[in-house]
Amino acid sequence: MLYESAARADEVLCLNVEDLYPQDKRGRITAKGGATEWIHWQSGTAQLLPRLIARRTRGPLFLTNRKAPAGTPTLDVCPETGRARLSYRRAEEIFEENTRLLANPLASPDDIEDLDGWTLHRLRHSALTHDAEDGTSTPMLLARSRHASVRSLERYARPGVDSVARHVAERDPAARRRT
Repeated sequence: MLYESAARADEVLCLNVEDLYPQDKRGRITAKGGATEWIHWQSGTAQLLPRLIARRTRGPLFLTNRKAPAGTPTLDVCPETGRARLSYRRAEEIFEENTRLLANPLASPDDIEDLDGWTLHRLRHSALTHDAEDGTSTPMLLARSRHASVRSLERYARPGVDSVARHVAERDPAARRRT
């Protein structure tokens, strides 16, 4: 969901089941500054959501594996399972641990404890960077990222060396005449 929507992790982790519109592949979030905005996702998320929701009709979308401790705010407890909302810190730990070998493909599995994995923010960054590399317009990048300023997009609009090479090759007049 984070990659497909290019949403901020804290916004997605605050989603409730009742904020989702699965048939439209979108969800209502509370954005930076408290505004209500929408995130949109693709088929991968749409296929996985029913398993994640598991017939729940309300409450936090992303849950811990345990019952909520006493004193947890009611809004952060699933009324159907009693489990707590997954925190940013714990989600980041889980993701980082599970991406260590992906982030370090040449490393030995024996070294996994000493490796760093990816961050949740990397999913947002990668989605926006890939969109920029694929030629997505600036207005669409602004809409997807929900940034207020074009200047905020600058960090994402730095295509990698392979993207630049592909761009140049696709525009090579000699290559176009041969095909």
